[in-house]
Amino acid sequence: MASEPKTLLTAGQYLEIERKAERKSEFHDGEMFAMAGAREAHNQIVWNLIAQFSRQLAPGRCRGYPSDMRVCVSATGLYTYPDVVVVCGERKFLDEKRDTLLNPTLIVEVLSPSTEAYDRGGKFEHYRSLPSLRQYLLVASERIETSLHTRQADDLWLSSFGTKAEDVIALDSVGPRLLVSEIYAGVEMG
Repeated sequence: MASEPKTLLTAGQYLEIERKAERKSEFHDGEMFAMAGAREAHNQIVWNLIAQFSRQLAPGRCRGYPSDMRVCVSATGLYTYPDVVVVCGERKFLDEKRDTLLNPTLIVEVLSPSTEAYDRGGKFEHYRSLPSLRQYLLVASERIETSLHTRQADDLWLSSFGTKAEDVIALDSVGPRLLVSEIYAGVEMG
């Protein structure tokens, strides 16, 4: 027996559905993908990151957004919700609703066991096609480990890692210097 052909959505159809939905979904290649809720450690890390950004981002130059700010990767058609996104300079949005950012400077993803491989691989491939993106920070939620990927002048990416509480992450693209100890403050591993 033949299966029914899959009905694919346009980006416009996705946005119409998504803007009315109670839960967030990512979108790529005509398909919507529901996002699962996050565990306590994940949420505590996001909270800690936002607190550090809030204290350190230069007022007026850069703006930070939590995971409700959708990002569109125009070159690949991915619509996604990073855990934290920062844009410096003029903010460019998909339309007048101003809920879909086109030009992030920094994207932060907090890793979970179910998303880690995608965030490090396929999603990073999408993000690299954003001309505005200068840095991509990955923060593990089950161990102390950060991975900072920084775009170089030759469009190559340089990676650096933080695995000790005393490590400092220099986010030169947006200004803050994050302390690994503060990222993981109050986080119970396991």
